[in-house]
Amino acid sequence: MHEIVRFMPPLHSRMHHHGKAAALLLLSLLMLSLGACQSSRPLSDRMESKYSLKKRKSYISCTGPEGLSGCPLPVRVPERSYQRMLSWIDTAKGTRYRYGGTAPDGFDCSGFVQYLYSLSYQIQLPRTSGDLALLGEVVPRKGLKRGDLIFFCSGGDRVDHVGVFIGGDSFAHSASREGVRVSSLRERWYELHFAFGTRVIKVD
Repeated sequence: MHEIVRFMPPLHSRMHHHGKAAALLLLSLLMLSLGACQSSRPLSDRMESKYSLKKRKSYISCTGPEGLSGCPLPVRVPERSYQRMLSWIDTAKGTRYRYGGTAPDGFDCSGFVQYLYSLSYQIQLPRTSGDLALLGEVVPRKGLKRGDLIFFCSGGDRVDHVGVFIGGDSFAHSASREGVRVSSLRERWYELHFAFGTRVIKVD
């Protein structure tokens, strides 16, 4: 009996060890709980929060009578310019998707948006969906208006697809499989992966 007692760790050492293990277990459970809370939030809520906190651009380059200048966002555009954009969308339907494409022989998603805004409003947009997502104010789905840019996230924590909202639940975009088309936000993939909108123009 004396031999067994002699080789047992001191009581305070055992208590310290068990206390440390319990603290680590509690911390692990807390982290799992926080992760579950985060992932249970809708994608659109998480992305709106994230991109609202980023440094956002309130001006964009526009071509006017006096050449290139900085225009405050959202840029006010006449109804006829918006209708002209809708005509360009109809003309472009069926154009094939081409990665890096910015012209009628093939568009990627951001190239198509850039092309539309340049032709219709003489607005010089950034080239990538990531840069486009930093323009103007962040708009939730229920607040979308005609001409807003809308963004999607297929995975991770960055937007990777963009289109132009044209009213109702419809938006125009260049999809990787179908090319330029008009889709609905009620379609399952787009409904699940919608991130947020941004307001670059305001139609008078």
